[in-house]
Amino acid sequence: MPAVTPDSEVPLDNMGPEVLPARRRRPRPGGRHRGAESFALPPDSPPLILAVPGALDASVPPVPPGRPGAPEPSGRPVVAGVAGALALLTEHAHTGRPVVLGHLAGSAASLGAALAAAAAAGRAPDMPPAVVVPLLAGPDPVIDRALRETVVASGVPAVIAEPLGPHPLIAQALHERLAEAGLARADRIRMMTTVTVAGGVVIAVPGGPAAVRDAEVSAVLLASRLAVPATAASLEDGPDAISPAEAAARLRAAGATHVAFAPYVIGPEVAPARLAMLSKLAADTGAGLAAPLGDHPVLAHLIALRYVEALEKALREGQLH
Repeated sequence: MPAVTPDSEVPLDNMGPEVLPARRRRPRPGGRHRGAESFALPPDSPPLILAVPGALDASVPPVPPGRPGAPEPSGRPVVAGVAGALALLTEHAHTGRPVVLGHLAGSAASLGAALAAAAAAGRAPDMPPAVVVPLLAGPDPVIDRALRETVVASGVPAVIAEPLGPHPLIAQALHERLAEAGLARADRIRMMTTVTVAGGVVIAVPGGPAAVRDAEVSAVLLASRLAVPATAASLEDGPDAISPAEAAARLRAAGATHVAFAPYVIGPEVAPARLAMLSKLAADTGAGLAAPLGDHPVLAHLIALRYVEALEKALREGQLH
């Protein structure tokens, strides 16, 4: 398998099939949508399939076939929206390779179909047919189970990557969403807060108690950036779940005069009604509300990072069939 080094894109013929994908830092061109790090991938690297929770939203207009840089080399329309935007950004800013969308529900643009297409395309002997990256900011037991069941049912020995978070870049994205809502101000160079409007932040997390525990890592990192208390709360109902309202009340009891909610949400993984309830809670209690993570550029970097990490791990451990 030809490989590339961090300093060169020229294949090294004397490198064997055990060579792993290389990460290389490149000079950053102008524009805020360039990734902080690009990944130099061998030409026979497996496709990156972005597993999107839920079904394809027919109301989202497709990108016309033939658009430059469209992730689907077959010429089929690529769905726009958050998932489509992140797929394009991952390709353009980080991997230079197409990203295929695979939805976990429904028959249109499904994960099963994406896996079947990847298997039919063939692969290098030392490579898996695909690497599947879940479009999740953190673990979600229900979605994680559906993803694994879909991969097993397909019969395709694809590698499944970890969710995008927790990761320091998630805290950065939360910080910037708060700043965009006027709830925090950030230094232009280092993105360190100079003035914070919110006296406490509640990170609203889907996925239940386990996901909330993982999101506490991001809460600690966000608190460090903002120099105010931050805690995680669950968007899901449950006997052990701490609701956003309860978490906000605790922050106020601890002395926070103004609380802000920061959705730990990309978009497709949460029912719109849940976000509507959070918006109503913020309005009813006079709290601030940031936008969801959505298609924030750092998520494209994390998609590429999780792809490379999963592939490296599989090659090291000899888990490929």
